[in-house]
This record gives sequence, C-alpha cells and structure tokens, in this order.
Amino acid sequence: MVVVPVSEALRRLSEDPRFWSFLFVNDGAHPDPDPAEVRVSLPVTGGYGLVLDLDLVTGEQTLGLREPASSEPVQLGWTGPGRPYPAALRWHELELCARVIALEDPTLPHPGLVVALLSPFAPLTPDDDVDAVAAVREAAYRSLRREVPPVAAAGPEQAPLPLFTAEAWWPRPPALSPQVIDEAAVAAYTVPAPVQLEVRGGSRFPREGLTELVRQAAQRLSRLPEEQLYAEVRPLARHIADTGDLRPVNDLLGVLTEAGCDHPTVLDALSEPLVPIEACWMVETLAGAVPGSLLRRHL
Repeated sequence: MVVVPVSEALRRLSEDPRFWSFLFVNDGAHPDPDPAEVRVSLPVTGGYGLVLDLDLVTGEQTLGLREPASSEPVQLGWTGPGRPYPAALRWHELELCARVIALEDPTLPHPGLVVALLSPFAPLTPDDDVDAVAAVREAAYRSLRREVPPVAAAGPEQAPLPLFTAEAWWPRPPALSPQVIDEAAVAAYTVPAPVQLEVRGGSRFPREGLTELVRQAAQRLSRLPEEQLYAEVRPLARHIADTGDLRPVNDLLGVLTEAGCDHPTVLDALSEPLVPIEACWMVETLAGAVPGSLLRRHL
C-alpha cells in the first residue's frame, strides 16, 4: 500500500485550536481560511479509503468513500453550518479503519488524527459502549500536539532598584500548551451529538462499497497476528488480553524487539510512557482478540 503523507496544510490546521472549533461548533467559516479547501485522503486497504473534503470558507464538510479504480470518492455524508452531522459511519467501522490506517501509516497513530477528524460522522448508537467510545475520542483529541517555543526569560536587562526586585514586578508571559485542544474543549467535543441525521438508508448511499471496505479492513487486522514475526508473541498477547493486566506489556515489547520487529506503530503503542488505550488496541490486535475487549477492562 502506498502511504499518502498528510499534507502540510492539514498539519498546520490540526495544530490550530480554531480549526477544531470550526469543525465541531460548525457555525461558519474558519477565521483564517488559507487554503480555502482541504482534501484529507485516508487510504485504508485494498484500494479503499475515506476522503474528507473541507471548505474552510463555507464551512461545508463532505465525507466520501474511495473505491478501487475510482477517480472521485462516492459521498457518504455531508454537513454544513447549523446542520447535524450525518451518521455515515458506525463507530466500530471508524475505529477499525483507524487501526488499519495506523498499521499502514505510522505517521497516523491510533487514536489520533483520524478519529479526531472523522468521529463526528460516527455518532453513538444503542449498540455502542458509551464509555469506551468517549475514552478513545478523548485520547484522540489529547494526542494532538504542537511544538511551542520556550518561554522567554523575564526580568530587567539591568539590576533593578531594591524596591523592584520581587518577581511580581517581572511576570513571565503565559506559556503555550503543547496540547492543541484544552481539557474544556476535549470534554465539549466528546459530548454525544443531540441530533443525528441518518443517511445510510438512502438510495445513493454506497452500502456495498462500505461493507467491502469494512470486510477487507477486518481481514487486514486479523492477518497481523498470523504473520511469522508476530505469531511468536501471540500467546503472551493473549494472556494480557485474557487477564486484563497490562504489566507484562514491557515483556511483550522485549520479545518483539528481540524477534526483529521494527514496525513503528507496533513498538510505539507498547513503549513507555505507556498510553493504556494505545497499548490495549495493539495487544488486542496481536492476540487476535475482539476489538475493545481489553479496553473495557480499563475504564
């Protein structure tokens, strides 16, 4: 599979809190619409992929399905200012695709940018685990980081008079947080949508194509533990998945490293500092366990 790098425009936008407010508040144009339009192409597997088109001037967002040998994506759902997000995807479909994308493209770890961008198109249904979905979404939003310059030293250029030596006279400028979305926004963006627009029953909805994408993505994920390199660690991964105890994850990482594993997505998910949600989905995958089964033990 050919990895399609995330565009510099999207990288820049994703590090701007105003961009995420534009997506989720969805009340008009982005305050700095440059470029005016952004296409986010997310290849999944077998020539299938998801495509998100963003119009930063009109506020319109279109999610599409790319199929093999097709020049343009088929629309899954559309939204605009003041309109609810369409329920174009089910949560398990989105997370499955996000896991496969992370395996194919280490620059898009899971949970991360894929879930952050597309989760509004996969609202909760009665079949979903509310706490598990919220935990993955929160982790995705918190994973968005940016480089921040060091805070300039505060203080006078020359020694001040004794009366003015206290730090109160020389306050430090506020430091930017490397976390793009603050905790208040994380909480707000994770609240389930009050209104859902069901589109999957429409005559033009590409059911067969989406079903095939999900089928192939599930196959891709299930093949990983069967590969020779990972087959050796499957018993240990299965033990972790069965017991719910993440303490042996470091042992799992050691066995993988000794076996010659150099897959960045696999190693990063199991490395310190350990992020339980990342470790859980990777252990589930290596164990061939049901997605989400280990995560639910840690909520």
